[in-house]
Amino acid sequence: MQSGLLTTYDNNISNKSAIAWALSGLLLTFYILMYFTEVFIPLANALHMESKWTLYGTLYTLAIVIGGAYVIRRHGNSRYHKIRTLSVIFFQVVFAFSLPFVMEIFETPGYNFAIFWPLQIDYFYPSNIVNQPLPFILYSLFGGLILVPVLTFLIGKRWYCSWVCGCGGLAETAGEPFRHLSNKSSGAWKFEQISIHSVMFLAFATTAIVIANWILSAEHGESYAAIYPLFSTFAAKIQGFYGLIVGAVLSGVLGVGLYPLMGSRVWCRFFCPLAAIMGLVQKFGRFRITVKDNMCISCGNCSTYCEMGIDVRAYAQTNQSFKRASCVGCGMCAHVCPRGVLKLENKWDFASWGETTRIKAFDL
Repeated sequence: MQSGLLTTYDNNISNKSAIAWALSGLLLTFYILMYFTEVFIPLANALHMESKWTLYGTLYTLAIVIGGAYVIRRHGNSRYHKIRTLSVIFFQVVFAFSLPFVMEIFETPGYNFAIFWPLQIDYFYPSNIVNQPLPFILYSLFGGLILVPVLTFLIGKRWYCSWVCGCGGLAETAGEPFRHLSNKSSGAWKFEQISIHSVMFLAFATTAIVIANWILSAEHGESYAAIYPLFSTFAAKIQGFYGLIVGAVLSGVLGVGLYPLMGSRVWCRFFCPLAAIMGLVQKFGRFRITVKDNMCISCGNCSTYCEMGIDVRAYAQTNQSFKRASCVGCGMCAHVCPRGVLKLENKWDFASWGETTRIKAFDL
């Protein structure tokens, strides 16, 4: 049994008690003030930071580092979780925080090499692309259109969602005490399928509209707004709408603010457009969770600690190996299983042919 597993619901901060509600209110207030006001600018100036976003990035990185230390202390008996946690800390500290900061010092536009379109939707906006060095442009295109789908097809979305992504990094570290709060109901699953694919479609549509608007503007110059007034206005509004609702409210205010009440993967599970794309690819790829036949004792640990709200026990009880689009491959279901029933694997489903291929380095 893992350290602290049986005491999870005794902790006032993670059992939806009044303290949890207060913490959620505090987080929601912080994000609203950070995104929509200038209240943190004096503090940023006092700390000699360029902007409130530098302050936010610093706090975010500290949360991942401190939360990561907590996770390693709690689950460090697993080599998989120790390496995975160190990985998300590394990518946040180096790629998301330090490297963009150093680039700006040398008067180069800050660029996060660990984030891809459409999670960072403006990486495909022409107005942003023209201001980037050619290698960064090529990397954006290669990462978003080739690297992400190929790696996801081969080893599942876990390579990114649980090892690289800053959003997932916060969920897997500072969000660890809240992972069991994810809603496991069929209603939540249905809402998830609708919401996440709706945001994915909105990301596609917004990107296409912004690109079309830029092309028309380049062709017609200053007369563009007079020729296509409705479309130019609509393009500006849809871009602003996406930035406000998806970029601020869903990913920040609600995505983190609801940790103490709905679990640590609210954004990843219900709204992230990149997770939606990778989930569709994962369904056809090699990653799956395999189940040892007739070993499940129905303790329910796997389902309880699935941060994505998957009822893993239902699969284990019926000896059914499975793959789910929402699974981020955190491996906690296998980690908390007292009988070692579950295993994360990358293999083709050639069981009937007697053929199996695996990438052992990523097996759990």
